[in-house]
Amino acid sequence: MSSYDLIVIGSGPGGYVAAIRASQLGMKTAIVERESLGGICLNWGCIPTKALLRSAEVLHLAKHAKSFGLKIENPSFDLDAVVKRSRGVASQLSNGVKFLMKKNKIDVIEGSARLEKGAPAPKVIVRGKDGKDTPYTAKHVMLATGARARDIPQAGLVADGKLIWTYREAMTPDAMPKRLLVVGSGAIGIEFASFYNELGAEVTVVEVMDRILPVEDAEISAFAEKDFKKQGLNILTGAKVENVKAGKNVVTADITTNDGKKETKEFDRAILAVGIVGNVENLGLEALGVKIDKTHVTVDGFGRTGVPGLYAIGDLTGPPWLAHKASHEGVTCVEGIAGKNHAEPFDASNIPGCTYSHPQVASVGLTEAAAKAKGFDIKVGRFPFIGNGKAIALGAENGLVKTIFDKKTGELLGAHMIGAEVTELIQGYVIARQGELTEADILHTVFAHPTLSETMHEAVLDAEGRALHI
Repeated sequence: MSSYDLIVIGSGPGGYVAAIRASQLGMKTAIVERESLGGICLNWGCIPTKALLRSAEVLHLAKHAKSFGLKIENPSFDLDAVVKRSRGVASQLSNGVKFLMKKNKIDVIEGSARLEKGAPAPKVIVRGKDGKDTPYTAKHVMLATGARARDIPQAGLVADGKLIWTYREAMTPDAMPKRLLVVGSGAIGIEFASFYNELGAEVTVVEVMDRILPVEDAEISAFAEKDFKKQGLNILTGAKVENVKAGKNVVTADITTNDGKKETKEFDRAILAVGIVGNVENLGLEALGVKIDKTHVTVDGFGRTGVPGLYAIGDLTGPPWLAHKASHEGVTCVEGIAGKNHAEPFDASNIPGCTYSHPQVASVGLTEAAAKAKGFDIKVGRFPFIGNGKAIALGAENGLVKTIFDKKTGELLGAHMIGAEVTELIQGYVIARQGELTEADILHTVFAHPTLSETMHEAVLDAEGRALHI
């Protein structure tokens, strides 16, 4: 029976990064994966969706070439080629993870894992593709099994993989839908709505909350909704979808709008983006006494489950369901196991959130409403992209940066952005929060000109009533 210092179950961004850090710290490490190295993120999530969205972005620029003084006649797309490129990107990165495992001398065990009682950590039983079970032991075991798309059977929201899609089918469409229903307006729903809208589909987005992108600041949500509607998206907020049914060639759905009007509509395809559930089944967790709350494993700030030698990280442990959150949790957990004195409990408050639609949306920290609810006396700064020279030169002047500060201490409580490349820009504010920089620190920072990042400086200046270019 093979024995390790650490066995990681799941090779997504949380699992494989944790395994690498463990190897760096001198641990004999193995990782168990039942599908493809890299997990959902590299193979069916973060990376291939961004490849699709990049194709849509290039098409958008080609359609508007005239505004840049260029001539491109009748730009079009090849859906199969777009998907093929996306899958190629995913394959390249999955192979990259294979290389990293080999480089760091991490054993890769193919198969599905379950746990049995053992000491000093649960025993790991891996069922290979041949159906045979192989036992492994370790001093520590880490669960990084991630999550999957959520169905809501009681509301008639169940994917069939053919006409009613989850993110998986939406990334490898069998045909280009003319009429598309997207149920849910979180990051996943909005990204696919943006992609298919750019490719010419008639897209309807239905959100049960009173606004799209409901976890974002209300002002940013309103800005996004206005922009998406200008692009042709049909957005229904405060609405409910029920009884999504697949016929031979069409999908029907009962939609109740916010005024109580109910009607049945037809679509070519539907995408369900109504949340995710943790992959906690068939692991033997109940028998071990692992605490599970609404499909997510309960852990402390170091990934400890309360069961000796067993840890959990990433989407499995709950929101925010983000790859970079999982990676950070994995490193924090491993360093805690290794007894590193500098290891601090995981804190989600500085985790940025990004939506790669057109326009992009990014944020970190508290929204304005949340800051007020916590009792902060706040001051808010805003700066529109139309006041930024680089944005105008790029033809991307539609955007907004919003900053929220504690009036007493100058602490940056939150930052919220919409516009070109804000998913890159947000990191500046993340670093500011992590480094506990105050408003004064950012005010006195020099931002290069001409850059989009100047909007970030101006939004801070505006909080002091000192904005220079509006």
